[in-house]
Amino acid sequence: MSKDIKDTENTENREEMETTANEENLNPQNEQETTETAEDTVEETIEDKLAVAEARIAELEKERLYKQAEFDNYRKRIIKEKAELILNGGRKVLEAMLPVIDDLERALQHMQSAEDVEAVKEGVDLIYKKFLKVMETQGVTQMKTEGADFNTDFHEAVTQFPAPSDELKGKVIDCTEKGYMLNDTVLRFAKVVVGI
Repeated sequence: MSKDIKDTENTENREEMETTANEENLNPQNEQETTETAEDTVEETIEDKLAVAEARIAELEKERLYKQAEFDNYRKRIIKEKAELILNGGRKVLEAMLPVIDDLERALQHMQSAEDVEAVKEGVDLIYKKFLKVMETQGVTQMKTEGADFNTDFHEAVTQFPAPSDELKGKVIDCTEKGYMLNDTVLRFAKVVVGI
């Protein structure tokens, strides 16, 4: 009986070993299948990521082309505006001068038949003042030169003349051509005589 029990135990041990061996043989296949499935998932994930990245690249490329076209249009518009500004930049000033020209034409017509010279002088003086006012509205002002210190930033010395007194040395004695400022910049230098 003890032999039967030993045989039974041996048989059971063999069966367990065979089962374990079979399971071990099956496990590598399961592991391979699991590994293959994991690799497929990784590959799918990489392919998905690649597809997303390619879609993003295409979207960014489209956006770049749009921005580039928008910038080109902006650049062309600015060039056109600059060209128009160069061609028509003085339009505002010229339009402001037209009434002065009209007044001068009326004065010239009146001079031919006028007998009162004082009235003609007064009319021309009014036109001159109107013209200066138009220039001031455009930012153009006359420089004050009489008795001013000579300054090469504003004055151009035409000649030097002996000063009648010591306090006029290095100062403007006379102005041969008026200077003008446009806002804070020199439009034309004043041509002056400087005392020495």
